[in-house]
Amino acid sequence: MDATLVAVVAVALFFDFTNGFHDTANSIATTVSTRAMSPRAAVAMAAVLNFAGAFVSFEVAATIAKGIVDQEAITLSIVLAGLVGAITWNLVTWFYGLPSSSSHALVGGMLGSAVFASGWDVVQWGGIREKVLVPSLVAPFAGVAIAFVLIFAITWLIAHRSPSRVNRFFRRAQLLSGGFVAFTHGTNDAQKTMGIIALALVASGDLSSDFERPPLWVIVSAALAMAAGTYAGGWRIIRTLGQRIAKIDPPQGFAAQTACAGILWGTAHYGFPVSTTHTISGSVLGAGAIRGFSAVRWGVAGNILLAWIFTIPMAALVGGLMQLVTRVEGGDFIVLALAIAIATAAFVGRRYETRRLAPASA
Repeated sequence: MDATLVAVVAVALFFDFTNGFHDTANSIATTVSTRAMSPRAAVAMAAVLNFAGAFVSFEVAATIAKGIVDQEAITLSIVLAGLVGAITWNLVTWFYGLPSSSSHALVGGMLGSAVFASGWDVVQWGGIREKVLVPSLVAPFAGVAIAFVLIFAITWLIAHRSPSRVNRFFRRAQLLSGGFVAFTHGTNDAQKTMGIIALALVASGDLSSDFERPPLWVIVSAALAMAAGTYAGGWRIIRTLGQRIAKIDPPQGFAAQTACAGILWGTAHYGFPVSTTHTISGSVLGAGAIRGFSAVRWGVAGNILLAWIFTIPMAALVGGLMQLVTRVEGGDFIVLALAIAIATAAFVGRRYETRRLAPASA
């Protein structure tokens, strides 16, 4: 590997790490908020299952590598700039506690970098529409509907039972539903980094453009980075998803997690890189709405919606600006230095976040 390729792989794995701690809340927020598990135990479980899920399917990796932009127009500099764009937006939304989509940040960063480098013709609009936009719009609304139907059925079944016994049962059930979300999150999100690294290998000539699956070292390293990021946690977003969108009880948490995991399992096997964040947020809204629409904090939900709307264009803008930087002499190294600075800021912010926001039981 040349130095630029090594740098791209390292930055891609750091993005995978930020994806892990940014999206930890997807699988454990409701489990923690309903006290089904302690925060640290929930994070550890999510990390292990994220790692395991990364080995199940490679359809999403193929979509990211082949279905977003024209492979022939991609260079290592374009991939590097796009990754820094995605990482930057991930960290901005993490700092403000907004559960935005790491998937959309990655797609946006790559689109912006590629368009700034080669123009609009490089974009595979059919793949963007059919594989990214449509599934990502459908997934959160499907989460709302499925979670609402599930909690409606559960409410009917437990109507005359002791609340304490019901809550005790569903806290245990959440160990399964939360674990399933973590597993399918690994199946979906770790694949995206595999796809980006595979795209970089194609650009450098180290991998055939018609590959069927990424090399084993790519699969293992992406799975480990995702698991490590998951274990690092992200308490700001956990609070938003678990407490601020809607106050939920164990049956609602189980319904939300089951709906989300079912959607992620199906989309992963069709190669749709949907947002796990969007999907679980929609599912939490659906489960919380069983108590009436006033039970949902629509102001918080509106802020999340704005983050969704701005993710692709803002990550694209940063990715495009980073691509302009790569054109100057030593530009790749400047962008790499920026990535290192962002990583340092994330480490410092992580320590501050843990001290200020982590529950005492963590």
